[in-house]
Amino acid sequence: MTPKKQYDRWQSLAFESWALWAEASTVIGLRMIRMAGGGKLAEREGSRMISEKIAANTELGLDLLLGGLRTPDQAAVKIVRHYRGKVSANHRRLVG
Repeated sequence: MTPKKQYDRWQSLAFESWALWAEASTVIGLRMIRMAGGGKLAEREGSRMISEKIAANTELGLDLLLGGLRTPDQAAVKIVRHYRGKVSANHRRLVG
C-alpha cells in the first residue's frame, strides 16, 4: 500500500472516530433526559442500554476469537464502524 493510501485510510478512520464521539455524546444526553423522567420508560431505557452494550461487545469478542480482526488497522476500522452503527440506531430511535 502506498503511503498516500495509508494516510487516507487513517485520516478516514480519524474522521469516523470523531463522528462516533459526536453522535455518542448526543445519545448520552438524550438518554439522560429520558432516564431523568423516571417511570417505566426510564427503566426500559436503562435495561436496554446495558443489554445493548453486552451484545455489542460480545459480537466484537467473537470476531476477535474467530480471526475477523486480523491487523490493527482492520480492527480499528471494524470496531469504529460497528459502534457507529449501534450509536446511529439509538440516535434515530431517541430522536424519532
